[in-house]
Amino acid sequence: MLATRALNLIGKRAISTAVCLRGSHGVAKVESYTLPSYYDSRETPLPDVGFVQNLSTEQQSLKEKEKGSWAALSNEEKLALYRISFEQSFAEMNKGSSEWKTVIGGVLIFVGFTGFVVAWQRKFVYGPVPRTFEREYKEKELQRLLDMRSNPVQGLASMWDYEKKEWKK
Repeated sequence: MLATRALNLIGKRAISTAVCLRGSHGVAKVESYTLPSYYDSRETPLPDVGFVQNLSTEQQSLKEKEKGSWAALSNEEKLALYRISFEQSFAEMNKGSSEWKTVIGGVLIFVGFTGFVVAWQRKFVYGPVPRTFEREYKEKELQRLLDMRSNPVQGLASMWDYEKKEWKK
């Protein structure tokens, strides 16, 4: 019950302080990050807002000219009007970037650095290879296990034919 009452108070407070009134005039301040932002996307080709928010005098005169006949506009003016609303065209959005070259270069640098670290460790950090990795030692170890008849039911000794001195098929 206490938790419910506390959450109700917090909820009401959050709602009541969501709109901050400025001074005694009742003018709500709208933060710029609460407005929709412009971004180019192939999935949503028409963004909520135009690319250029604050128009220059030249752009304002072009916007006034836009309200008239489009046949009177030159191609450069049409392109300028397009650039006021959009940053990129579909062709520019679909054009591939060369970012993959940077990624591949970074990966190769990382792999090369790792190779140098491994080579340095083999030379200066690790000691010599233990004798237990030598072929002769492995053969003697296998013969010792066969002589001891280790795991005769399902293990190594069950696969060795002791009369013929060869592996069973």
